[in-house]
Amino acid sequence: MKLILCLFLLGMVLARAEPRPVNYDEAGIPAYTLPDPLVCSDGTRVADVAAWQTKRRPEILKLFQHEMQGVSPGRPAELKWETVNCDKSALGGLATRKEITVWFGAEKSGPPMHILLYTPNAVKQPAPVFVSVNFDGNHTVNADPGITITEQWALDKKTKQEKLTRPDEKTRGQSVGRWEAEKIMARGYALATIQRADLEPDYPEGWRHGIRGFLLEKAGQKEFAPDAWGAIGAWAWGLSRALDVLETEPAVDARRAVVIGHSRMGKAALWAGAQDERFALVISNDSGEGGAALARRCFGETTAVINRNFPHWFCANFKKYSDQEATLPFDQHELVALVAPRPVYVASAEEDRWADPHGEFLAALNAEPVWKLFGRPGLGVKEWPAVNQPVGATIGYHMRTGKHDVTAYDWEQYLGFADKHLGVKK
Repeated sequence: MKLILCLFLLGMVLARAEPRPVNYDEAGIPAYTLPDPLVCSDGTRVADVAAWQTKRRPEILKLFQHEMQGVSPGRPAELKWETVNCDKSALGGLATRKEITVWFGAEKSGPPMHILLYTPNAVKQPAPVFVSVNFDGNHTVNADPGITITEQWALDKKTKQEKLTRPDEKTRGQSVGRWEAEKIMARGYALATIQRADLEPDYPEGWRHGIRGFLLEKAGQKEFAPDAWGAIGAWAWGLSRALDVLETEPAVDARRAVVIGHSRMGKAALWAGAQDERFALVISNDSGEGGAALARRCFGETTAVINRNFPHWFCANFKKYSDQEATLPFDQHELVALVAPRPVYVASAEEDRWADPHGEFLAALNAEPVWKLFGRPGLGVKEWPAVNQPVGATIGYHMRTGKHDVTAYDWEQYLGFADKHLGVKK
């Protein structure tokens, strides 16, 4: 008994210690063995699709819920929404712009979620839709003067004080390069996006002003359980609630919804796609640690670093794996595998070493056996492809030149991938 207690205390000390130095050397990667996504916890091997769907997939999903992402609630019974703005001649006539406000409580209570929706005017039938969470506000997605700038909670980095502020008009369209809205419309797709602060402002105490705090208080609780959802879970949950709304939009074909995200929102997109099988296609752009990159490689950002810098992103249980990646009961290839048999695209950037591009590729590669179980082709390659050489069939991958960002090159690959799998003609 004393030995067990000592080992437990040692584990707690190691988990709280300063993280190891950041490693950018392939030679410095520790030896590791990845869990087999097709071997169940009881040691039996998944032999067919039925065993995956009824036993192994729920098993992996539950591990992620309780040990990393946290358990998220379902759709609230009081979900309400209304269109507050509509312009049928947006983006120079290319699109119809709608702004939809969503509430998660009775009598329109709680923090509202604002959906910005563009649908292509040239498409006569309901259009497939890209769904994403943006970083700094819907008004940053495009310079469109008709997009409402809404207030959001933020943490002042200098004073360390929280503030409810209305972003400056100068920030309108500041992230336009990441969205390619006009190109998306021209290719026959709709675009729906939500600002992250509506769901949860991105700092440790931001939950007090977001959906997690609202639902915690509504349940009569004062603190989160060790396996309760974090901010990544909240953003992913918001993506599913947006899809609830989009299912009622006549100009949108919600059966062909693509969930997409960059960086931390790439983590949220993967988690949304893993949980919500209504998303027909999942895209992770530079999602790195906690997203598509293998944790056991300990390359670039690690579990210890992400838990220290962003303690609000994952559930409390995940903290015990800081610098203890070998003890994880899963790795991120299994998060990717939860998307199967639907198509998934994982993308990296050559200069984004922090996100471990090689580890992102290896996660996609090691998820491939699950697609093969369904009789579907995966990546189609075994070796990490050269820069700007997209590969894959039902699993797509590329590493482009450049830094941590979303570029026109990325969008060209995503639109082509979606065209192939969603039956959209150029």
